[in-house]
Formats: sequence, C-alpha cells, structure tokens
Amino acid sequence: MIDEITDFLFGLKMTIVSGIFLLIAVIFMIFGVNTPIYLNPAWGTVIISGIPMLTLAMSRLIREKWISSALLIAIAMVASLLIGEVFAAGEVAWIMALGAILEDWTVERAKKGLKNLINLTPRTGRRIINGNEEMIFVNEIKIGDILRILPGESVPVDGEIVRGTSSLDQSIMTGESLPIDKEVGDEVFCGTMNMYGAIDIKATSLDENSSLQKLIDLVKAADEKQAPTQRIADKWATWLVPVALIIAVVSWIVTGNIECGVTVLVVFCPCALILATPTAIMAAIGQATKYGVLIKSGEALETLGGLNTLVFDKTGTLTYGNLEVSDVISLNEHLTDEDLLKITASCEKLSEHPLAKAIVNNANEVKIQIEEPEEFKMYPGKGVTCINSYGRVYVGNSKFLSENNIHINIESQLDKLKYEGKASIIIALNGEVIGLIGLSDVVREDSKSMIEKLHDLGNETILLTGDNTETANYFAAKVGISKVYGNLLPHEKLDWIEKLKNDGKNVCMIGDGVNDAPALKTSDVGVAMGSVGSDVAIEAADIALLGDDIGKIPYLKKLSNSTLFTIKANIAISMTINAVAIVCSVLGLLNPVTGAIVHNAGSCLVVLNAALLYDRHFDDSVKIMDTESVEHSHYHFHNDGEHAHSHDHVQIINEIRTDNGIKHIHTHKHAFRRQICETYHS
Repeated sequence: MIDEITDFLFGLKMTIVSGIFLLIAVIFMIFGVNTPIYLNPAWGTVIISGIPMLTLAMSRLIREKWISSALLIAIAMVASLLIGEVFAAGEVAWIMALGAILEDWTVERAKKGLKNLINLTPRTGRRIINGNEEMIFVNEIKIGDILRILPGESVPVDGEIVRGTSSLDQSIMTGESLPIDKEVGDEVFCGTMNMYGAIDIKATSLDENSSLQKLIDLVKAADEKQAPTQRIADKWATWLVPVALIIAVVSWIVTGNIECGVTVLVVFCPCALILATPTAIMAAIGQATKYGVLIKSGEALETLGGLNTLVFDKTGTLTYGNLEVSDVISLNEHLTDEDLLKITASCEKLSEHPLAKAIVNNANEVKIQIEEPEEFKMYPGKGVTCINSYGRVYVGNSKFLSENNIHINIESQLDKLKYEGKASIIIALNGEVIGLIGLSDVVREDSKSMIEKLHDLGNETILLTGDNTETANYFAAKVGISKVYGNLLPHEKLDWIEKLKNDGKNVCMIGDGVNDAPALKTSDVGVAMGSVGSDVAIEAADIALLGDDIGKIPYLKKLSNSTLFTIKANIAISMTINAVAIVCSVLGLLNPVTGAIVHNAGSCLVVLNAALLYDRHFDDSVKIMDTESVEHSHYHFHNDGEHAHSHDHVQIINEIRTDNGIKHIHTHKHAFRRQICETYHS
C-alpha cells in the first residue's frame, strides 16, 4: 500500500502539481506576499514530493542497507523544515522528483518481444498412428511419435525426417536467407516452416526441450542478467552523505549559526548531479529520433559511448536479405545467356520456391517473354522439370539431375559460385547440362562505407552469421570485415558475445532476426533493423534503426560519444557549483533560501547544457527523417481468416494454401504512426 502511494506521488501528474505549489511560493517571495509559515504554498511540494522521497530514502537505508542520494536530500529537507525554511525544503524535494521522472523515462525497457517469441511456438501437431492422422496438442507429443508436416505448417517439435523431402524456412533459428532442402535423415527444428512437400518426422525432443524453447529461455536468461541502472549520484552517495553532514555540523559549531549548517546541506544536495545524466540522454534521444533512430534505453546510449567492438549479423543487416540473379552462365555455344534465362524462367514459372521467383522476376525485368510450361512437375527440395519449345528441361541441384541420369561435369563453376556465397541452379536440356544460374543476396550500398567509418573511429568489427562460412567470408570481404564466424545457431552467437565480453570488450550487436534476439539482449548494447527486423529482435534490442539505414551506425556512435562527454561536463559543472556554494554557505554569504535558489540555478544550467545536444550536427551523410511519414515494412505470417488488418496496398509473398486457410508473408509500407499501423495489424 505504501509503495503504491509513493509511486502515485512520484508520478508525472503529481510532480506537476507539486511544481505548481513551488511556483506559487516563488511568486509570493518575488512580490513580498507574507503568509504564516503553516500556509506557505511550498508545503504542498513538501507533502507531494518530499514525503515519498523521505519514505524511499528510509526504505533503502533500512531494508536494503543502501545509502542513496535520496537520503542526503531527505536530511536537507528535514533540517530546512526544522528551522522553518519551507521553500528550501520543497525545492530540493521537487528537483529530486523531477530527476526521478526523467531517469525513469530514459531507462524504460519494452518487454513484449518475449511474448512475441513465445507466440511463435506451435500449439498443435498432426500425429500419425496406424496410417491415421489426428490433431493433438504439442504437450501430448511423446518422443518417437511420427508427425506429419504439411506445406505451410510449422514444425511442432524438434525431429528427424523419416519420409518425404521438402525445403524449410529456418530463418527463425539461423537467419539464413534461403530455405534449406531437407530429406530423410535430416534434422528439423521446432518453429521452422515447411515450405513445399509434405514430410513425416520422428519426434526427438519434447516441447520444453525444443530448439525454439531453448531460444526463448536464452532471451529470458539474458533479460534477467541485465543489471539495474543506478544514478551517478546514488553511486557517490556513500561518501556524499557523511561528507555533507560533517561539513554542516562543523559549520554550525564554528559559526554558532544553525542556518549556516542547514544551508550547507541544501546546497550540497546532488540535484544537478541527478539531472546531469537523464537530461543529456533525453536530448540525445530527441535528436536521434529526428534522424530515424529510436533509442529505448538511456543506459544503452551511455554505454555505447564507451564501446570498442561492434558485431554484425549478415542477412538483413549488412545485406538486404533478398536473393537476386547474379550470374547467368551458358555452357552451350548455341545458346546465349538470354536464351538460358528464358528456358529456366519458363520451367520455374509455376514454382513457389524463392529461387524460382527470383529467376522469373529477373526475366521479367529484362523483358523476356516467358512461355507457358507443359507437364510441369516439382520435386520439393530438389528441382523442377517441364517441357517447353526447347524440349525437356530439368532445373535444380546436382543430386536432382544425377537422379535423372544427367551427367554433371561443372565442379569448377559450382565451386566458384559457392566461394562467392551464391546459390547455384543447374539447367539441363534434353539430357545435357546447358548452363548455370547463380543467385546472391545483395549487400546494402552503404555497408562498406559504414564499416570504414567505424574503423576510422577506432572500433573493431566482427561478423557472426548463420550462413555457411564460404558465404560469410565472401560478404565480409566485400564490406571490409576481417573477423568472421559462420554456421552459428542462436546459442552460438550468444556464446561469442559472452566470450568477447569476458575478454574485456564492450560489445554492440547489430542484427535483425529472431535468431539474433539472445545476442542482442546479452550484448552491452543491441541495435535492430527497425523495418525488416522481426518484432522479437526489435524488442530485444535497445536501439532500432527506422528505414533499415545501416549507414546511421557511425552517426549513432558519434552521438553517444558526445552524450557521454556532455554527461561528464554536466557532472563537472554541478560539482563546481556545489563546491562554490558550500564555501559561500560556510562564509555566511548564503542562507537556506538563497542557497536553494543557487542550487536551482545550477540545475537549470545543467539542463541548458544538455539541451544543446538536441541540435548539434554530427554527420553530413545522415539526413533528418520525417518520422510522421517515413515508410517502413513488416514481415509476418498469419492464418487467413484469423486477422483483422487490411491488405490494401500490400504485397503478398509466398502464399501457401492449407487446411486452415491461406498462410502468407506480406510486406506493407505506411507512415510510421501507430494509429495508421494498427489498420495493418491484428
């Protein structure tokens, strides 16, 4: 009950009311309005802001054995009241309450990302018993059960494929941009999505031991490891309180004037020190918002200023995460590259595979007329075949062509594409290999210059990715990162973050996927791509980049460095003013009222200095963003018929029909205002 009353009085509305009482007291002083001491308007401030502050100080002292800055302010307030200086008592109490509100605003952390992650866990599974299917809840599944996963359905538990082939979207676990081909004997992970063929799996782990549940546990554990923030004034309070009391008592004894001792306590109050950090952080957060950077944690902004290591994910962060045709290689002298693309696009026209769609899109972009295929057949996880005007066409991987008795002797070309981090599609016509098509993720235009700027600022950069090592090395070389670690699952990324921290490095992680969430949460500072990034990653991170502008990372580093400098300058200013005021108090030049005014002036000076951060210019390449109209995208799955948002002006991707309706991913763009965004979300 007491805690609830304290929280209410320390809230924004009551602090405003408290400030109004103090303002009335100031007006009375200016115009010489004399009132009995018990009618002084400052009593309203003492009651509203002072009582909860006194309760807080005593609670910390008695329950937690913690000497905080609130204790020194409480002592100054009580001492001022004992000698009848109600205004001085109210002033120090109100500044303390204001500082607490500002600090709370800057350290508030979002928690809904963990809920979004938990919602990714499948609720039911399709168990096969004696050839019959039955839908059961996930918690009813037992080790060894045979489960059938249809196209468009999520894998309910970790398992091993015992029948069928398909391609699975494992981005939730690995961040890989490509669906992974799976066949009998391969492992599948809970929460990943089956894209094409029906598969039967044998359950190898239960719900509580699944890979997705372990990912959830990693995020929970990382969240619990976050150390609570502590104000600088509270860190110094252990010695501030006894020093202030000693100086006050000595001044009283030496001068014989109790007012002198009380004045020392009033001016010694670390109110300007309390305001030094939150005001600078609020100004920096305001500036960052103008440039399309959302900062959720003031502590993160402070920490970022002392960072020396930045760790990047690849897909969707340094790259766009979208596959495009990069190479069209004809191996038949009678066929041009354009002919090869035309033949392949015709065969892939009816396929739903992302690689097929990329090839068809490329053919459309170069205005190739794509003919309709005949006798089209798709083999999930392998390839497609059809007949068109050129003859019988096979398009797929090397295993698929070998199964159809087509000889392959192009290892050097395949190795070259693999070394360059590209996916390769082999094309055969009438039983003979005629060419290759390579597809690659696309590096963001400003990734290389961004890495160069970070190196110029003296930072180390590292790449951690779920992609294979060859792909990781290729893309890292293109952007200028020398330290690369590939084939990493979420817990392995987290292990690397912890290893770097144990080596004494302050680490910032920049990522975009669900698989990055534990690493984002564990790193000293987490930065997520705000548009294409998953909701889980964005909520796990401390900072989100609107518009996915990776080029803002150097700006963000400069802003945090300047914020840290401003905080240190504010501390120096506040300590200097306090020192001068203490000397003046001992010499009798200040009384409790004038001391409170000087004390308040110091707080105002700190606030003004911090406010200068808001309009400071850091980077010519970063432009102010109109966050009222910036367009961004959301990517998500849902069951058609179970949503309440509009599909107007929405691009539908990978539509899959299931027994439960239509599942799809879609991207939409709209103004970055939640009331508009709600029309697109359930």
